[in-house]
Amino acid sequence: MSFFSHQFADRQRAAASPAGAAGGVAIPPEPASVEETGLSMGFLNDLVLKVVYFHGNITGQQIAEVTKLPFFGVLDKVLEFLKLEEYVDIVGAQGGFNERAFQYVIATKGRLKVHEVLDRSQYAGPAPVPLDQYIAMVHRQSVGDMVVDAKTVRQAFAHLVVSDRMLDRIGPAANSARSLFLYGPPGNGKTTIAEGIANMLGGNVLIPYAVEVDGQIIKLFDPLNHQVVEQPAAAPTHEPAVSFEGRPIVDSPLPDRRWLVCKRPRVMVGGELILEQLELIFDPIAKVYEAPYQMKANGGLFLIDDFGRQKCRPQDLLNRWIVPLEKKVDFLALQTGKKIQVPFDVLIVFSTNLSPQDLVDDAFLRRIRHKIEVPNPTPEEFRAIFQRVAKAKNIPYSDEGLRYLILERYKRDGRDLRSCHPRDLCDQILDEAKYRGIPPSMSRELLDRAYDAYFVKLS
Repeated sequence: MSFFSHQFADRQRAAASPAGAAGGVAIPPEPASVEETGLSMGFLNDLVLKVVYFHGNITGQQIAEVTKLPFFGVLDKVLEFLKLEEYVDIVGAQGGFNERAFQYVIATKGRLKVHEVLDRSQYAGPAPVPLDQYIAMVHRQSVGDMVVDAKTVRQAFAHLVVSDRMLDRIGPAANSARSLFLYGPPGNGKTTIAEGIANMLGGNVLIPYAVEVDGQIIKLFDPLNHQVVEQPAAAPTHEPAVSFEGRPIVDSPLPDRRWLVCKRPRVMVGGELILEQLELIFDPIAKVYEAPYQMKANGGLFLIDDFGRQKCRPQDLLNRWIVPLEKKVDFLALQTGKKIQVPFDVLIVFSTNLSPQDLVDDAFLRRIRHKIEVPNPTPEEFRAIFQRVAKAKNIPYSDEGLRYLILERYKRDGRDLRSCHPRDLCDQILDEAKYRGIPPSMSRELLDRAYDAYFVKLS
């Protein structure tokens, strides 16, 4: 085996080490050349030129931190080109005398060039990964590869009062990794069930900062929806070879920093969702795209809560999902008119408290793998929920008080029991007790005051 073959093998082993793994999927090794980035030299030249321009004065090492690219083998080649073309100048060194410490500033010729580059795109962040590499990674870490057994389901919902019958329906729905329709009266835990399913989808996935297609940038990583898992630094497996100038021939084997190790995504939207957010969102000033919600959710769960209460018609929203639900792929359009195909590797959950008959037709329901009704709790379940909530809020529980509440207030008013009521009524008891300067309890007086303050009288 040649020296360079040994070096590549070492980088592959490092990327597959525990420090470079996400849920069994190895982080790709750090690119050792411009070709291995999957990006063109012209694209990298433009990216680095913008980074230097926006920072004003920046070292080679700092450029590597911003772009998440290795200095030797990639950035040194880019900076050498920019220097030869007189787009950047070196104005000194910071903290050393190697190439990483050289300080770069934009040159006069570079200022003219950078305005041309900024007219195409103002993106100057971590280098993207090519679309084909992103697609391959989504397939390697598919949510469909997860296996959820009965024990896992019961552990995930152990803190809740959920019937065995409901749990036995949730488990297959989670294993399907396709689609789920949750419906029933409000306040019975549909959103909580969806969150519990998301918790069951354990493990980590790799998510890139951004994706590149035809020179266009799609920003994918979203700190609001992606939770980064801190990884220990990968230890070098060998001493890098050094030439007579003191420059490493090959960098220490490290994972590709353009990828982030994150928990499986859980993207949740509600009544604020509009159709435009399900397409590539183009920023006309920065000239970059923001990935739609379903793309950010790849490898995880996408919950559409309060389905039917969005500004757009339910039929329009449902029509948007027909192809992705059937084919497991989605088609997105660039400003140029080009359509790109991306994976739809998502467990999508529709949650609604409206009547399904008023929202969807049979054609759409056929495409939903699992349909689960979340009914009102039984009196026994309501009692179990009240016991747990009262204990958590340090309110002495009373069977006599609960019996009074159900018989004298709920039944007299013809009001249904809801799973959220124990929590809300206990909060009302705490408010009433604090105001009166007395210990909280399930006395008739406090229960009546809590009930009257919480509910609106039904006609």
